[in-house]
Amino acid sequence: MKQAQFVDRHQHEWRQFEDWLEQRGERVRRARRAPAADLPGDETIPERYRRLCQQLALARHRGYSPQLVERLQQLMQRGHNLLYRAPPPRWRRAAEFLFADFPQLVRSQAATMWVACALFALPLIGVFVLLQYRPDLVHLLLDPRQVAQMEKMYDPAAEHLGRDSGTDWAMFGHYIMNNISIGLRTFASGLLAGLGTVLVLLFNGLTIGAVAGHLHQIGHGDPFWRFVVGHAPFELTAIVIAGGAGLQLGLRLIAPGRRRRIDALVEGGAIGARLCLGVAFMLLVAAFIEAFWSSIAWVPAWGKFTVSGVLWALVLTWLWRGGHGSGDAH
Repeated sequence: MKQAQFVDRHQHEWRQFEDWLEQRGERVRRARRAPAADLPGDETIPERYRRLCQQLALARHRGYSPQLVERLQQLMQRGHNLLYRAPPPRWRRAAEFLFADFPQLVRSQAATMWVACALFALPLIGVFVLLQYRPDLVHLLLDPRQVAQMEKMYDPAAEHLGRDSGTDWAMFGHYIMNNISIGLRTFASGLLAGLGTVLVLLFNGLTIGAVAGHLHQIGHGDPFWRFVVGHAPFELTAIVIAGGAGLQLGLRLIAPGRRRRIDALVEGGAIGARLCLGVAFMLLVAAFIEAFWSSIAWVPAWGKFTVSGVLWALVLTWLWRGGHGSGDAH
C-alpha cells in the first residue's frame, strides 16, 4: 500500500486520537479539532491505541516518510503516558478539586450564585437596619425564648462568647452537624422547583438579621460581633454557594431547555453534588474557627476584625482566582 493511501485510510482516526489527548488535558493547541460528537469515548481508546501501535510498526516496516513515522511515534508516546501513568495520589486530587475545580465550578454558576447572594443578604441587611428603628419588631421573627437565649449567650459579662458551656471539641462536633445540615438542606430543597431553596435562603437571612439587629440594638453588639466575624467568611459564603447549587438544580427542573427534564436534572444534580463537597469543606473550616477561635472572650475586637478581614480576603480571592487559567470546570 502506498503511503498516500495509508494516510487517507487512517487520517481521521489519528485526528480523533489527537483530539482525545487534548480533551484529556494536553496543553497542545491544534487548529483543526473534531466535533465533540465525533470524539471517541474512553472505552474505545485502548483498542485505538493498539491499532495505532500496529500502524506505527507498519509505517516503519514499509519505509514510509520519517515525518509520518515521527507523527505516529509521538501519538503513541502521548497515548502511553496517559493510559499507563500512575494515577495521582488522593490528596493531590483533593487539593486540585478544592483549589482549582471548585472555584471554577462556582464561577461557572455565577448567575444563580448572585441570585442566592441577594436572597440571603438583602433580607439580612434589611431586617438589621429596620430593628435599629423598630426594635419591637424582633418578636415577629423570633419567639421570646429565642430572644432570651440569644441575650444570655452574648451577655458582655459572659465567660465565653456565643455559648453557655461545652468544651471546644464538643462544640466543634455540634457546629459541624448543624452547619452541614443547613448547607445540605439549602441545596436539596432546590428539588422543589427551586422554591425550597429560595425559602431557606430568605429564612436564614431574616433570622440572622433579626439576631444581629436585636443584639446590636440592646448593647450586646460587641460580644456578638467578636464571636461571628471569625467564622462568617466561610460559613456565610458556604450558605450562599449551597443556595446557588439548589437554584441551578431547580432551574434545570423547570426549564430544561432542549434536553429531557430527567437529563437536565441529572446534570444539575452532578454539579450540585460537586459544589456541596466544597461547601462541606468550607463549613468544616467554619466550625473549627467557631469552636476554637470565635468563642475566645479575651481577644479584643480589633484582633477579631483583623483576622476576619484576612479570612474574607482569602475566601474571595480563592473563589475569584482559584483555578484561573487551567480550563473551564465541567
